[in-house]
Order: sequence, then structure tokens, then C-alpha cells
Amino acid sequence: MPHARLVFVLIACAVGMSTGPFRAQAVAALESIQGNVDVGRAQVIDGVAARIEDDVITESEVRELSAFQELVDGRAKPRPEVIKELADQWIVRGEASAAKYPRPSKDDADRAYAQFVDQFPSREELAAQCKKVGLSDAALRRLVGEQLYLARFLDYRFRPAAQVDEKQIEAYYRDEFSPQLKLRGDVVPPLDKVEDTIREVLIQRAINERAAKWLDDARERLKIDVMPEGNTP
Repeated sequence: MPHARLVFVLIACAVGMSTGPFRAQAVAALESIQGNVDVGRAQVIDGVAARIEDDVITESEVRELSAFQELVDGRAKPRPEVIKELADQWIVRGEASAAKYPRPSKDDADRAYAQFVDQFPSREELAAQCKKVGLSDAALRRLVGEQLYLARFLDYRFRPAAQVDEKQIEAYYRDEFSPQLKLRGDVVPPLDKVEDTIREVLIQRAINERAAKWLDDARERLKIDVMPEGNTP
């Protein structure tokens, strides 16, 4: 491999693995090298999907999250929505890092991955679906671990303010919980048997609402430039 191409590939790998100013510097270096390397000998490894402050969201990140969404939901969201979600993750990750919020332990990450796997009929079926969407097992493990980390931080940040009273629990039981069970023909348990479950559902709903508003406000203050699809560094 010619030396220039080797440097080109190494910097592209750094772009994919790093975050923050270092990755932005790597992208800048990649752009500089691309302008000076014979196109016939250079190989573009990644592209820039969006620039966010002094950092970037890469095309490989967009493809990876799209593949994960297709695996989970059966379809990927449109590219602008995927980029928006990656920007939101960037915001949450930055706040979690500033707060020195700990990453999940290996045991916790393994447990989350096992729970994810259990949602599929078999490991073979999961492997087949991953192959179909183009997602490696290593990437899947990393994405599940990252989702766990971000969800835990949002819970840590917003749960203290997500208070639920008895009237809200009764209203949910009466207006949502009971009608849904009756519609399916299931027996409706008494309120005192499901009160704790309903409380947690409402707390999670409040956390999601507060997190969504916080992200909307944070996004408005950021400089985010979305690049055309297929843009290369």
C-alpha cells in the first residue's frame, strides 16, 4: 500500500472511532490529504453527513443507525430524521460526559445485549436479520450499549422532576389501561395490583417529554449543517 494511501486510511479510521475536536481535526486532515493524493490510489472510507459545532456526523454512523432501526422496527427512518437522532445523541453524550456520568459496566452491557437478543425467535434469526440490514454483531453490541448509556443518563437527569400523583395514576388506569385490556378481551386487574407499574409508565412518559423539550431547546442553539447524501470528506 503506498504511504499516502496508508495515512489516508488511518485518518479515516480515526474519524470513525473518535469524537469531539479530535475527530473534527481528523476530518480536516482527511480533506487536506484528499486534495493531494492521486484519486486513482486513494480510497474514500467515509463521508461527512453533517457538521455539528466543531464535530461531525459521518455517513457510516447514519448507515449504522439506519440499519439498527430497520432491525428493530422493520424499517429505517428518512435520512434527515436519522441525522436528527444522531445529533440528539451527540447532545446527550456531551452532557453525560460533562457530568462525568459513568458508562455501563461490562456486565450491564452484556445483560442489555442478552435482553435484546431475547426479543428474536433465535440467535440464528437475529444473525440472519443483521446480515440482511448489514449490521455486524460487534456494531450491534456497541449500539445496544450506547442506547443503554444514553437512556440511563436521561433517566438520571429528568427522573427527579418527573413526579406522578394518585389522580394521574387513576386517570391513566381509567382512560388508557383498562380500555386497552378490555379491547383485547383481557381481564382488568384491580388498580392496587398495577399501581406501581402505572406509576413507572407515567414517570417514563414524563421523562421522555422533558427530555424531548430539552433536546429541542438545545438543538436550536447548535450550528448543525447537513450535507448532501453521498458527500465525501
